[in-house]
Amino acid sequence: MTIGILGAGIVGSGVAHCAAQAGMQVILSDADSRQWERAQKSIAEICGLQKMLKMRPADQCQAEDIISRISFTDDIEKLAEADFVIEAISELEDVKREVLNALDRICPPTVRFASTTSAIPITRLASFTTRANLFVGLHFMNPVPLKPMVEMIRGYHTSEETLEQTKELLKAMGKKAVLVNDSPGFVSNRVLMLTVNEAIWLVQDRVASPRDIDAIFKGCFGHKMGPLETADMIGLDTILQSLQVLVNHFGDPKYRPCPLLAQMVDAGLLGRKSGEGFFKYNLRK
Repeated sequence: MTIGILGAGIVGSGVAHCAAQAGMQVILSDADSRQWERAQKSIAEICGLQKMLKMRPADQCQAEDIISRISFTDDIEKLAEADFVIEAISELEDVKREVLNALDRICPPTVRFASTTSAIPITRLASFTTRANLFVGLHFMNPVPLKPMVEMIRGYHTSEETLEQTKELLKAMGKKAVLVNDSPGFVSNRVLMLTVNEAIWLVQDRVASPRDIDAIFKGCFGHKMGPLETADMIGLDTILQSLQVLVNHFGDPKYRPCPLLAQMVDAGLLGRKSGEGFFKYNLRK
């Protein structure tokens, strides 16, 4: 089976890693050719973590073998060769509309599509194609190869056959699917984005430092990561875009992004991927 993935960012490269590790051929497409080098580095680092955590047998954690099953291209037309296509680009509806329209024209009419959107309703994204019954939402968690569960979202027209085949695909990738109905933000991000946003308000209001806020969540509630460390891992630009989607769709001011968040994004402090967010990170050259 050949999996096509549009977008070689953190999520897209993580999904490519899982599919290739499961023995599938992967076509990873991104207009920015520099993303391939970043994706290769990420795959190598995650393979090291998988070995350390003994998540996979050693012979399934070889970065070279995984990368050999992934072909990178900056030509979206190559995705016409895929049996299943996953869109994993930025959380901007207009951009998603453009690429989904293009994919719909390029790919055979029987090919199923999935979007890894964090918050945009799946029914809306499916409406940008002529295959709403073959369209499903797959909300992968970061880092994708280390997270065993995926939030699978049923759009209004998503067929039962599409859901079953997508579950089988995820199972082959070592993932368990939890099926939810369509709603902006689904289950995870309707809750998580509120938590992250409120934690940012606490920083802006000088109630506590980012380190102390996260320490409370880890020490008192047993969370492996605090909300601000989680935000840095996701990307503060993605957090901001997701909150904007939620406030636009629900019209509820509780989702209004904290001004500090917008200021940090404007300043280029995006979290791990930029080297600094609420915490600082060492970016390997």
